[in-house]
Amino acid sequence: MFNSLSDRLQDTFEKLRGKGRLTEDDINVAMREIRMALLEADVNYRVVKNFVARCKEKCLTAEVMESLTPAQNVVRIVLDELTVLLGSTDSKLTLAQNRTPNVIMLVGLQGSGKTTAAAKLAYLLKSQGHSPLLAACDTHRPAAADQLATLGGEIGVSVFRGDGRDAVAVASGAIQEAVDHLNDIVIVDTAGRLQIDEEMMEEAVAIKRAVRPDQILMVVDAMTGQDIVNVVTEFANRVDFDGVIMSKLDGDARGGGALSVREVTGKPIKFVSMGEKPDSLEVFHPDRMAKRILGMGDVVGIIEQAQKIADEQQVADAERMLREGFTMDDLLSQMQQIRKMGGLQKILGMIPGMERAMAQMPQAADDSQMTRIEAIIHSMTREERLRPKIINGQRRKRIAAGSGRTVQEVNQLIKQWDEMNKMMGKMKGLMNQGGGKKGRRAMQQMMREMGGMGGPGGKLPF
Repeated sequence: MFNSLSDRLQDTFEKLRGKGRLTEDDINVAMREIRMALLEADVNYRVVKNFVARCKEKCLTAEVMESLTPAQNVVRIVLDELTVLLGSTDSKLTLAQNRTPNVIMLVGLQGSGKTTAAAKLAYLLKSQGHSPLLAACDTHRPAAADQLATLGGEIGVSVFRGDGRDAVAVASGAIQEAVDHLNDIVIVDTAGRLQIDEEMMEEAVAIKRAVRPDQILMVVDAMTGQDIVNVVTEFANRVDFDGVIMSKLDGDARGGGALSVREVTGKPIKFVSMGEKPDSLEVFHPDRMAKRILGMGDVVGIIEQAQKIADEQQVADAERMLREGFTMDDLLSQMQQIRKMGGLQKILGMIPGMERAMAQMPQAADDSQMTRIEAIIHSMTREERLRPKIINGQRRKRIAAGSGRTVQEVNQLIKQWDEMNKMMGKMKGLMNQGGGKKGRRAMQQMMREMGGMGGPGGKLPF
């Protein structure tokens, strides 16, 4: 979503890096370009005005103007202010320790992805050891309860529907249902509004009075732009929500709404939705998002994604690969782990500087490549997966025909496997060598060889 804004800001900083010293005119030009970039990203104009004013004031200090690396200081200031704009610190979901069940109420406009967000939140809380219950309190939209029931069934979370007519009664009944079935959290999905509808706002207020929610979260469509400011302001005045779930952040809109909400309402963004799958709801980290917008990546995010899927079996598999070699089954398993982490495109997008490179060479991060490789591997026999060296010309033709790919693609995969297997052997040798100059030289040589794997561009098979 922030690709265009990120490109504009990085271009602005690149111009500053070419200067040994900055003048006041240099700062004014940079601030003007930042202002235009934010306005084009559909950030609220008042937010832009205040943001640029704060950045300019700090950039014109003697500490920055007279430093040896003024451009770096400007980047640091913009990063700090962007982090403040997005929320400064993480704002976690607050649950009462002395109340069961805790109640989380979702509000928002129709079409913002509220019902889907309710299911995603339930999935996230369930993965953290909670026992959530979904309450279908949208009695206005046809089939809203059916949609929630379907989503709940997919993730293994119960849905309370009540009589399906009185939203306040359904919400109250869900509390009793949770008590009876030992659910520790109730997520109340309320009706979405096409606009600021007085009757439906009153219904939201009535539900709030009836169930006394511990947290009220407003679901905001990140693709709405600065128009969302008026909406969230009205909701803040009427139901006083505690935070925001930003949906559709993986879209291709300009992202101005996401950058405007916190500054205008003072309400933190607590979660962001980065896809359609149940596990695509993530805790929002303002500092990481600010770094990604400025092209600095999110290495911590990559590590956390990897930790989610790491287990003892994977450690055992790594030890076995070093001991016995790398099989096609191992390659298949690694690609499946990459999918669990959100796909190759998402992972590369979190590495500093990679988003711009991906924009220039989209085929390098094409997740469909993994699908084609998986088809080839699935077309192999068990023995061929374990011992790819036995795959001769006749077998390659059979594998190509069975997977719907060409013999050339099968040849390329086997060649890449062979290079990776050799690399695994060298890693084993390095482990035996330990540290020291000899080990470091060997590691440097191996890294150079890895850069050339897969032919031009160093393209790996996953």
